[in-house]
Amino acid sequence: MSVHGTSLTEEQAWELLLGVRSEADAEAAGLVLGRDGVRRWSQDASPEAEALADLYLPLCLAGPRLTVAQLGQSVDGFIATRTGDADFVTGEEDRRHLHRLRALADAVVVGAGTAVSDDPQLTVRACAGTNPVRVVLDPRGRVPLERKVFTDGSAPTLWVVGAGGGHEKRVRDSVGGGSGGVDVLTLPDDDAFAPRRLVETLASRGLGRMLIEGGGVTVSRFLHEQALDRLYVTVAPVLLGDGVPGLRFAGTSVMREALRPPTRRAMLGEDTLFEFGLGTP
Repeated sequence: MSVHGTSLTEEQAWELLLGVRSEADAEAAGLVLGRDGVRRWSQDASPEAEALADLYLPLCLAGPRLTVAQLGQSVDGFIATRTGDADFVTGEEDRRHLHRLRALADAVVVGAGTAVSDDPQLTVRACAGTNPVRVVLDPRGRVPLERKVFTDGSAPTLWVVGAGGGHEKRVRDSVGGGSGGVDVLTLPDDDAFAPRRLVETLASRGLGRMLIEGGGVTVSRFLHEQALDRLYVTVAPVLLGDGVPGLRFAGTSVMREALRPPTRRAMLGEDTLFEFGLGTP
């Protein structure tokens, strides 16, 4: 079967995937389970539509709790130049992939450094989908109020700050008690910013499916503390030589003890996407 006599397109497939949150949803969308245990489109589908199902259906079916992270980097491991210029390391297809991850998440999480240096919008623009809640991890309350996540009003923002130091009152006074779509969550101490505790805290607020988008320090912390279910790293065929590093964590001195999680690869234009399976979903 085909849509209007043509193969299922990439856009049509994505619209169907957005509505999938259970096996029953997958059946209703036309994704049938084969003898090999893999769901595929029952109707004629373009190669792009088949690739979408292969890459994103596992995330759609992962349930209400899922923590994934995404980084785009040069082949020598940098996410920006030494001056912080990251516009853009990877290509257009990787940015579309990032926006699709946002669309499948309840919350997109960034650290204070990324909010300050990149001034990201953290919204879904390169594909269909609903904007997630934007979560800014800012223990010292240092992110300027002029940043887009606080001013553009395009999606709710949760500003997570630490108690004490005088910045908590400044932050709350700045956002006017939740006006403008910005809420403030105060955590009692630095331990409350530990990745596993943050995952539980956000889940208790209905934000169980989260994308850790950056920067490298924040993603590395979540990886090192085993708080991720999946990690996506897109590698661009570009050499920077020096710059802002991507993943950095306490490693091993013995190669056989290096992390070697289950891995899948996909091409995103000229870039290579690595998907690392780190948890159960």
